[in-house]
Amino acid sequence: MTPRRARLMFNLWPPFLFTGIRVTAIDARFRHARVELRQRWFNSNYVGTHFGGSLFAMTDPFWMILTLRALGSEHVVWDKAAEIEFVRPGRGTVHASFDLDDATVETIRAATADGSKHLHWFTTDVLDASGELVARVRKQIYVRRKRRASQSADATASTR
Repeated sequence: MTPRRARLMFNLWPPFLFTGIRVTAIDARFRHARVELRQRWFNSNYVGTHFGGSLFAMTDPFWMILTLRALGSEHVVWDKAAEIEFVRPGRGTVHASFDLDDATVETIRAATADGSKHLHWFTTDVLDASGELVARVRKQIYVRRKRRASQSADATASTR
């Protein structure tokens, strides 16, 4: 899938479309993404600031998808845990950026080379238009190298 098509699919995906979340950039290598959320009546809370669920939702799938794309089909990648810290009320347009660097990819690849699972925490800041921190989101990603059919057969035979 091309970055352009992925961006279009994200922007039409109901959980993003109906909350006002827009993916504004995905780079060609799927190592960077940028997402924004414009404040509207339907994504504001009781006191007139961004609804916390929308702030979290705008960050939800990206670390898992970027990591999966970087590692390729020989790895299993899942979201494992998440937390959000609300720092200040969010108003207007807020945005978040995701940058997966080569060093992190290689660290994960090395940690899973023998088939072991690896849990990796990523941190994302949600910023307002003036660059002020609105929320900090942490996502833990589970990664494991897929077992080959011959490895599974060997493991089964050795347990008999």
